[in-house]
Amino acid sequence: MRHRVLASSFAWIALAVLTCKVPAAAPSVEEIAKTRLTELTRGDSPGIAVLIARDGKVVFQAGFGFADIESKTPVTPETKFRIGSITKQFTAAAIVRLAEQGKLALADPLAKFFPDIPQGDKVTVQQLLTHTSGIHSYTEKPDFMLRVTKPIEPRYLIEWFRDDPPDFAPGKGFHYNNSAYFLLGEIVAQVGGKPYGDFLRDTFFEPLGLKDTGVFVNSQPPPSMAIGYSFADGKTHPAIDWDMSWAGGAGALYSTVGDLYRWNDALFAGKVIGEASLKAATTPVELPADVDGMNYGFGLMMYEISRLPAIGHGGGLNGWSTNLVYLPAQKCTVVVLTNAMPAPPGYGPGGIAAGMAQTLLSEEIRSLPPLVEDASVDPKSFAAYEGRYEYPGAINTVTVEEDGLYSQLTGQPKTRIFPQGKDEFFWKVADARAKFVRNENGDVIALRHTQNGNTFRAGRLPEDPVKLTVEQVEAIVGKYQYAPFVVLTVTRDGTQLFAQLTGQPKMPIFPKAENEFEWRVVKASVRFEPGDDGTISKAIHSQNGGTIEAPRIK
Repeated sequence: MRHRVLASSFAWIALAVLTCKVPAAAPSVEEIAKTRLTELTRGDSPGIAVLIARDGKVVFQAGFGFADIESKTPVTPETKFRIGSITKQFTAAAIVRLAEQGKLALADPLAKFFPDIPQGDKVTVQQLLTHTSGIHSYTEKPDFMLRVTKPIEPRYLIEWFRDDPPDFAPGKGFHYNNSAYFLLGEIVAQVGGKPYGDFLRDTFFEPLGLKDTGVFVNSQPPPSMAIGYSFADGKTHPAIDWDMSWAGGAGALYSTVGDLYRWNDALFAGKVIGEASLKAATTPVELPADVDGMNYGFGLMMYEISRLPAIGHGGGLNGWSTNLVYLPAQKCTVVVLTNAMPAPPGYGPGGIAAGMAQTLLSEEIRSLPPLVEDASVDPKSFAAYEGRYEYPGAINTVTVEEDGLYSQLTGQPKTRIFPQGKDEFFWKVADARAKFVRNENGDVIALRHTQNGNTFRAGRLPEDPVKLTVEQVEAIVGKYQYAPFVVLTVTRDGTQLFAQLTGQPKMPIFPKAENEFEWRVVKASVRFEPGDDGTISKAIHSQNGGTIEAPRIK
């Protein structure tokens, strides 16, 4: 998942290198969960609900922390959470079910359902399912966060993004795309002959016994619903409350850990879609050779946990972060739901789910053959890889120490990476690999990082043309009010500045001049202007032809 400045996404994927190891004598899942999650949720903290199952039986389920901090309502396994992009697999299953019934075809053009969308005759339903349509994601529009708290009708939302220039030609790239899944949800309504939520209820929820799952309607929240929170400045605050009419088939559902387990159990038992359809849904889309992306099928990602194959999806929006994963060989499901994003440290549901799976399956993991480094690779060649590489929300600094190559991501420990072949390395502390990319002259210009089913290209950063001192960047550090409840927080690591908009990941920004900086993962810049007293008083953000003036508030 890729995030952009002034954007949000229903999916949340941790791309940082994990540093967890499977202990030699692992304690039980219940002991691990109770100890770790009780510690995480100590005090007045948002909550975490967890369920772990294997071979059709629940091994452990519990709630920790609060569903409502003010009323001191605890999280339980019955607490309902907004699940964000876990919704996408329900939307995809609905589309596939309609295809199985002959009511549509995955090869159908988008224009069959929405004739007014540019290039709709070239975009297929299958490309919408696999994030390869090229349609621009509406959650990346500059003023999305300024609109998302007010209700909107589907036709007006589609009109809002309909004429946006495409990111690439259909089928020629990959970009995680909420516009595509919103459109798919509306296709379900058109072809199914009833509203999206009603179709899911009648087709899946009621037949499968999912009594605590549905489309979230802000004006009519279901009972036992958690409240969403955001963690900032060491404190927990009520989160920006999205009106879920903005999410639709991309992320509008709520559910519980028990219902999501029942869904997973039914899906992989062939009770939701047919065997051939399930195989297609869990087969990664084939991308052009020069395109990086996720191992993505139909609303599902394929990746590994400690080298064990896994299928799943995460979800995230302001106040909510979730993860649902299935390990098919072990018939193991892990569900983690939280009511916090941005979240306190350690709340990442993907990391919690991976840790629980690693504990439960520790014997299988220990029995795997060890990763072997390629001893034929000459350590003298490592010097070619030294440099800084731009990761999503961080800088990866690669250095040589004695005969070893080391990687250090912003805010994380330095870890050694080991050669697997020419230009290819792996981490022993994480399921991650790096392949260094060379240009036609043989110079290293980037690396391709693969982890959790996601591959992205991290460009090698040149030396900044503008050299700033610690004092100069420290003068810019602070908070800038973009809109009500939307703040840009600027921090530093040495002389490297990072910017984080409310509800989005932290991203590095790079100097163009003393007070002017740019994002390199998206075409956007920000200028910090001094006031009458000479100190920085505001930020002026420029993106997609528009500007936002944000006064400094701290």
